Amino acid sequence: MSKDKPAKIPTPQPVRGTQDMLGDFADRFAHVVETFERVRRLYGFKRVEVPVIEPTAVFARSLGETTDVVSKEMYSFDDRGGDSITLRPEFTAGIARAYITNGWQQFAPLKVATHGPLFRYERPQKGRYRQFHQLDAEVLGSDSPLADAELLVFADQLLKELGIAEGVILTLNTLGDAASRDAWRAALVEHFMGHRGDLSEDSLARLDKNPLRILDSKDPRDRPIADSAPDIDAFLTSEAQDFFGAVTAGLDAAGVAWERNARLVRGLDYYRHTAFEFVTDRLGAQGTVLGGGRYDGLIENLGGPPTPAVGWAAGIERLAMLVGAAPRDFVEFVLIPVGGEAEALCLKLQSVLRRKGLACDMGYKGNIKKRMQRADATGAVAAIIVGGDEMRDGEITVRHLGSGQQARRTLAEIGDARVGATHTRRLLLEGIDGNSWSNE
Repeated sequence: MSKDKPAKIPTPQPVRGTQDMLGDFADRFAHVVETFERVRRLYGFKRVEVPVIEPTAVFARSLGETTDVVSKEMYSFDDRGGDSITLRPEFTAGIARAYITNGWQQFAPLKVATHGPLFRYERPQKGRYRQFHQLDAEVLGSDSPLADAELLVFADQLLKELGIAEGVILTLNTLGDAASRDAWRAALVEHFMGHRGDLSEDSLARLDKNPLRILDSKDPRDRPIADSAPDIDAFLTSEAQDFFGAVTAGLDAAGVAWERNARLVRGLDYYRHTAFEFVTDRLGAQGTVLGGGRYDGLIENLGGPPTPAVGWAAGIERLAMLVGAAPRDFVEFVLIPVGGEAEALCLKLQSVLRRKGLACDMGYKGNIKKRMQRADATGAVAAIIVGGDEMRDGEITVRHLGSGQQARRTLAEIGDARVGATHTRRLLLEGIDGNSWSNE
C-alpha cells in the first residue's frame, strides 16, 4: 500500500506590479540614487525622511477627492484603531504635512530631498509599477522664481551626470498667479461648454471639477477641442508674466535648454506659476522622466499657514532604464585560503583590509583553480592566496588577475592596521600590475 505523497507547497509569487532587482538593473538603480545624493549635496538640499504611511486625509486633501489617484489608485486600509491609513502614492503631501506638524516654518526657506518607495494600484506596464520608487526635491517657504530656476538646474545637472540628458527635453509652462488662473479657468469652461456634446466621458466628468485637465487629454475626441482652447498667455497678470520671465532668464543664465509647452497643466487649484516636465521618446508611452511645479496653496490646503513651495519628482526605475552600464560594485581583492588554519588567518586579514577601506571577499569552496576562476569573474584586481607554505613563512601570495603575475608579500606588513589603503594597495600590487609606482 503506497503512502500518499505530501501536498506540494505552492511557490510564492511576487505581488503583481512589483519587481525584484539583482545584477545589472539593481546596479543602475543604485547608481541613480547615489548620483542624486551626490548632486543634491552640491545644491545644499538637506536629506529628509517621511513615513511610508500617512492618514488618508493627507492625500485626499492634497491630491483632490476626484482625482484618479485618490478614487482608484491609493492603497488605503483601516488600521486596528479604526483610522484610515494610506501607503504614500507620492512624496509632496507627506513632506507638506511634516512641514506643518514639526514646525519646520522656522527653517524656511527650506530645501529638502528624499527618495524611496511609493504605491499606486494601477495597470503595470513598462516603466510603471504598483510599488515604484522616486527621487524628490522640494523648496518650502520661498516665493522667489529663483527657487524654481534652481530646482530645474538641479534636475538638469542630475540628468547630465547620469548620462541620459541626450534626447530629454525640458518643457515648461506657467499657470499664472491666482487671478490669472481663475480668469483662464473661466475661459476654458466657457470654451468646453460650447463643445460639451463632443467631449469624451472623462472630460465631461472633469468639466466641473478639473477643467484644466481636459487640455492634456489623450482621447482623440478631445484633442481638436483642447487644441483650439485659449492659452493662458492672454490672461496672465503683469506679475505672473514677470515671474515666468525670471524663471526662464535663470535657466538661460545657467545654460539650461527649455521649450515652452502652453498645454502643460496641473489640474489642482493650489498649483501656481511654473509647471514643467523633462520628457523623452525613449520610454514608449511613459515619456515623462521628471516633473513638477509650484504649489503655493498646498500647505494652506492641509491646514498650515500660507506657504509658497515648489518641487519635482522623478521615477528611479524610469531613470535606471535610460542609464547605460552603471559602475559595477566590485571587490579589489579575493582571499583564497588553503586549509583550516589559513581560513582563520584570511578572516583576520580580510577584516584588516576592509577597515582600511579596501573592498575584499573570500573564496570559501572548491579547488584553487575554481576559486581563482570565480575571483576573476567578480572583476577583482588580484587574488591573495594563503596556504601551508605562506603560513610557514609568514607571507601571502598575491596574483594579479589581469597580468597573471604573482609575488610574495610579508604578512606582517600587509596586515599592519596602521598602514593606510593607498600604501597597502601599493604593497600588494607593486611589480605585478604593469604600473610604475615611482611617483607615488
